[in-house]
Amino acid sequence: MIRIIICDDQAIVREGLKTIISTDPEISVISTACDGEDLIDQLELMEEPSLPDLILLDLKMPVMNGITAARTVCSRFRNIKVLVLTTYDDDSWVFDAVRSGASGYLLKDTPREDLLDAIKGTAAGNTYVDPSVAGKVLSFVREDRHSGAADQLQEEFSEREMKILLMIARGYSNTEIADSLHLSPGTARNYISSIFSRLGAADRTQAAIAALRFGLIRLQDI
Repeated sequence: MIRIIICDDQAIVREGLKTIISTDPEISVISTACDGEDLIDQLELMEEPSLPDLILLDLKMPVMNGITAARTVCSRFRNIKVLVLTTYDDDSWVFDAVRSGASGYLLKDTPREDLLDAIKGTAAGNTYVDPSVAGKVLSFVREDRHSGAADQLQEEFSEREMKILLMIARGYSNTEIADSLHLSPGTARNYISSIFSRLGAADRTQAAIAALRFGLIRLQDI
């Protein structure tokens, strides 16, 4: 069962999303929050086993907006995925959501089945981007490809690290990476932590986006 919290400042949207999502037997809405501060307060009161797997998060909210909330969740509750669901496709919102560590970005006119698929896929470690903003994300990931930092990173990564980075971008779990490369789980974790550190990434999504930005991997290889 995928446990989620819906965070949106409009009560009618929260209740509508809860009704839609609750029709899927694989997903359970355990709570709703009216803004980012309310969300963080709820998470801080939860014991580890009770924490959600995913936050369905709006961006433009009072008190604490979704960008700040996503950044806080991704830094303090690293096992929780963040899936943005918003009406905004403005460049600054899209880029800030990507930088915050969100695992996906959907617009509120997303069809029901696509929304449910995105929730399940994001919880499983995949990344979902609404087709209407995908071009902006690709533009963002290309912007640093020819920088000096990109050239330096390409020289720093070993062949094995490049294989692991590609597997991360393809959604492989730590266990799958270890098994595929005949590594111990601890060694695989060490490789992955080192890769995250050098890319300045807090999670797998940020690592994949950074790898695309710096030209370490190609979109068609994922």
